[in-house]
Amino acid sequence: MDTFSALAAGFAVALQPGNLLWGLIGVTLGTAVGVLPGVGPALTVAMLLPLTVKLEPTGALIMFAGIYYGAMYGGSTTTILLNTPGESASIATALEGNRMARAGRAGPALATAAIGSFVAGSIATLLLTLLAPWVVELALKFGPAEYFALMVFAFVTVAAVLGSSTVRGLTALFVGLLLGLVGIDEASGQMRFTFGVPELLDGVDVVVLAVGLFAVGETLYVAAYQSRLDERIERLSGSLWMSRDDWRRSWPAWLRATCVGFPFGTIPAGGAEIPTFLSYALEKKLSKHPEQFGHGAIEGVAGPEAANNASSTGVLVPLLTLGIPTSATAAILLAAFQNYGIQPGPLLFQTQGALVWGLIASLYVGNVLLLVLNLPLIGLWVKVLSIPKPQLYAGILVFATLGAYSLHQSVVDLATLFVFGLLGFAMRRFGFPVAPAVIGLILGPLAEAQFRRALSISQGDASAFLASPISAGLLAVTAVLAIGPLAWRLLARRRA
Repeated sequence: MDTFSALAAGFAVALQPGNLLWGLIGVTLGTAVGVLPGVGPALTVAMLLPLTVKLEPTGALIMFAGIYYGAMYGGSTTTILLNTPGESASIATALEGNRMARAGRAGPALATAAIGSFVAGSIATLLLTLLAPWVVELALKFGPAEYFALMVFAFVTVAAVLGSSTVRGLTALFVGLLLGLVGIDEASGQMRFTFGVPELLDGVDVVVLAVGLFAVGETLYVAAYQSRLDERIERLSGSLWMSRDDWRRSWPAWLRATCVGFPFGTIPAGGAEIPTFLSYALEKKLSKHPEQFGHGAIEGVAGPEAANNASSTGVLVPLLTLGIPTSATAAILLAAFQNYGIQPGPLLFQTQGALVWGLIASLYVGNVLLLVLNLPLIGLWVKVLSIPKPQLYAGILVFATLGAYSLHQSVVDLATLFVFGLLGFAMRRFGFPVAPAVIGLILGPLAEAQFRRALSISQGDASAFLASPISAGLLAVTAVLAIGPLAWRLLARRRA
């Protein structure tokens, strides 16, 4: 079956009334939660993850794709009207978006963000459709040694770029790897680090960890450090629609930003932060009105928002084809797959073809639903912003607690939830990134299994990891990325 035949079959799945309804619920929930101050896509998906435990896999994952896209769009509303980015990728949008809102042009700013997200998301999904089968063909040639080298590469690159420093990122990663050791060793059948607690024999639940680190940890941090900050919502005034000049200045920015954002999403480059700032700098350089930047230039909203959406779609390429998450939100989406015993990777397209192509087709549908749903409801989302922070984060804490308890109705889950919440608070307080810990817990056991399999095949010969050009190349690049910055700093100090 060629790509477009598979995509047509995927549309037949995505357009079923039940799946269409789950997609609509997903984009609505994602937007409603994502629009809340300080609540980014990763926190939104983590908090809503327990909702889908009783759904069938296809509908649940289509719903999560909608939540993912909806949360990204909701974040732009908060950024423009409240100047409070829910994630670091929205900071570039805040530079011009909030200035436009203060000048009485909040409507065009929100409109170019919504339409730009639709354009970039649609083009990026088309690129995902064309690129994914090619990556799968390449990945099918991977053996255990190549997979282990790929996971080590993902560990180091994601840990290095997601934190404020490489050391902090790697520390968070090793916390996740340590938690991944909890449970029963698959090779020997022995218990590891369970401390006599039967509920830990199956290992640490990824959903509990994600909800604890993101939702509970963020709630405690906001209560401790940000609850007294004064925030002012800019009023919607003037026309909500873009003028002809706005359209003329926005559409080239949308296309350029898509070309910038999508490639960055497909590699472990730290998510959408780099492409959004690159897009902002590019638009400022190419603009015919550079004097407007810093005072509310519409290109400064159109470019970063489109780059953010394109990058977030690009993240799905390594996630679906290799099983490698390259951002915090992708790590939680991987946890959603594993909840159903599904491991993303090259075999996913063979064993779960209807599910994966239905999911890809739902991205096209979700983009349309977002545009149709959100442009008329801008006024409603503005009202959601007026929820006071104490009530908002108290609600998030209650919802996270109920969601974690609903997984297994276990008191141990509640205890571990709040232990991870305190850990997430401490990591947030001292600048340690949370995402590498989640990625370490998810990919750590898989990397261990591939490592053991490779050594078993080679009868204990560790040179097997260097025998393959692919694994040797990946390990060499990983070593350069891990040691290179440190060596460069030491060399610069000697020269100084």
